[in-house]
Amino acid sequence: MQNITVLSGGMGGARFLQGLLHAIATGRLPGAGPDAAVTVVANTADDIWVHGLKVCPDLDTVMYTLGDGIDLERGWGRRDETWSVKTELAAYGVEPTWFGLGDRDIATHLVRTQMLDAGFPLSQVTEALCNRWQPGVRLLPMTDDRVETHVAIADPESPSGRRVVHFQEYWVRLRAAVPAETVVVVGLDEATPGPGVIDAITDADLVILPPSNPVVSVGTILGVPRVREALVATRAPVVGLSPIVGGTHVRGMAEQMLTSIGVEVSAAGVGLHYGARSDGGVLDGWLVDERDADQVDRVRAGGIACRAVPLMMTDHDATAAMAAAAAELARG
Repeated sequence: MQNITVLSGGMGGARFLQGLLHAIATGRLPGAGPDAAVTVVANTADDIWVHGLKVCPDLDTVMYTLGDGIDLERGWGRRDETWSVKTELAAYGVEPTWFGLGDRDIATHLVRTQMLDAGFPLSQVTEALCNRWQPGVRLLPMTDDRVETHVAIADPESPSGRRVVHFQEYWVRLRAAVPAETVVVVGLDEATPGPGVIDAITDADLVILPPSNPVVSVGTILGVPRVREALVATRAPVVGLSPIVGGTHVRGMAEQMLTSIGVEVSAAGVGLHYGARSDGGVLDGWLVDERDADQVDRVRAGGIACRAVPLMMTDHDATAAMAAAAAELARG
């Protein structure tokens, strides 16, 4: 098991990756040597332009987390951050005031925006940024094209009775506290996979879907044309870990997003939503938490190998054990 590819969102995916790298480094990942290489295909549909700067939340969360620069308490942004620019912009009345960029974080977005303006694609920009952070993985944007997730919510004052907001506004300003009526990913159908993405999937020895949001993180990656087909065709086993534990998400908004697309909010519901590779889906194996052990047989009946193991990422050792369980399930 030399090449491992992970399809990742932000916080959940980044924390899982820490455990995966810990498992490799400590010799606890079955079938993998200490030189096993990890490639991360990261969601970019959460990206947003703010104050003229290109912000890539999921790419940056993975990069900062694995590069030991993340704010551990918030789970995003830089550690030891200050907020002088945010305060000054608010004093000028510049919108959006609900999306704050920290002073240290702004440097990343300035470099990214300058490189994009100079004609470099996002994949090359990401590689350049990672030269500083040395995350220990190859970090690939799912696409170099502009793709943005928007969420439709009820709005009695609108003629249609609804309005559409950027995903970041739904998450940061509205705190996902209002029902999401539907999710619209602008530009996804026309996007092309980023350089290296398809090869990372087809040439892998193991592909992992971590406990990231199945709709607006992993789901958008799967929506990039040719990515799902690559997962179906790869010789590698594909194993996922449930983001739903005990009937709800551990953190984030998976419950709201699953409801918006009519998927049952349960460990089995998400696994069956991804579907069995033997039946046109993308999974060979699915891990659920111990408290959802009663759903294992239902997942297996859907053609997916399934086991119940602890899935709470309480520390690096616990998360490494999750990664090891995924590798064990992949080996049968």
